[in-house]
Amino acid sequence: MIRRRLLGALGIAAILAAGALGLNACSPKKAATGEAPKEIVFGILPAENQASMGPIWQPLLDDMSTRIGVKVTARYVSNYASLIEAMRFKQVQVGWFSALPALDAVERSGGEVMGRIIDAGGDATYASVLIAKKGSGITLDKVLACGGKYSFGMADAQSTSGTLAPMAYLFTPKGIEPTKCFKTVRSSSHQANSAAVANGVLDVATNNTVGILFFKRENPAKANSLDILWTSPPLPESSIVARKDLDPAIKEKMRQFFLTYGTGTGPEADRQREVLKKMAYGGFRPADDSYLDPIREMQASEALGEARHTGDAAKIAAAQAAYDKVHAAAEARRAKEPNP
Repeated sequence: MIRRRLLGALGIAAILAAGALGLNACSPKKAATGEAPKEIVFGILPAENQASMGPIWQPLLDDMSTRIGVKVTARYVSNYASLIEAMRFKQVQVGWFSALPALDAVERSGGEVMGRIIDAGGDATYASVLIAKKGSGITLDKVLACGGKYSFGMADAQSTSGTLAPMAYLFTPKGIEPTKCFKTVRSSSHQANSAAVANGVLDVATNNTVGILFFKRENPAKANSLDILWTSPPLPESSIVARKDLDPAIKEKMRQFFLTYGTGTGPEADRQREVLKKMAYGGFRPADDSYLDPIREMQASEALGEARHTGDAAKIAAAQAAYDKVHAAAEARRAKEPNP
């Protein structure tokens, strides 16, 4: 798929980052076999830089340590590939993942979804967006006309909102490959892309509704200079993923911690809600791996769109069969869900 070709352009950097993490990481301290670990390493890819996000996450991690009776240590990473590999090699036991890397962690790194995040307004979804600078005269139609006219910014190749969603919902259905459509294409964080568009360094970039919220918090004037050209259908919010082999008792304590955090009444619940507010979250809800079905369907849809553009009947038939299988499985799981 196109996102994997884009990943190839970042491959060396991602592998080096993951390798550096592996060389520098200290394995969590464990007691004798059969006993609970003495430390849990929680992986986080900051929405902004670590310096600004560390103080926002730390109160939650401290509360988690107290609740589960095990020290929880944050490990901040620079890209999703590093986070996925860190979980795969047991350098991270639990982590915050957006939906696409969560699926990779489930399929490749021995992970399982233990809960999903809801935003400050109570929504369990967010959206991918395409941004340009106000007053630039750039419209969505002009962007989709291609012609090598604009510089374009995408996010991490493993980003749900910064790469997969715009490819699956916008570019691939129209037969557009960004590297052939735009003058230049670069990959960076959502915040870096926001700043680049606001400063006129980039013409257009992908982002998401949560990233815009963080950017507005840090740079209100620059955020107000951005124009949203396109908004995707709803995307599953981020999730908490744990390794399947994490001690079951610790895992259940952690699950209950997330599901009850910021709920109830009284000063402590109010304090927890303030912690969540700074993270732009409203709390957590139960979820399992079926929560990732929309991502599976987007991947299959993107692959089908690419196959159709080749005109190869065999490739189209194979991609259609793969999509039908994914869609049928998702529909079957949805049919078993209780009516709200």
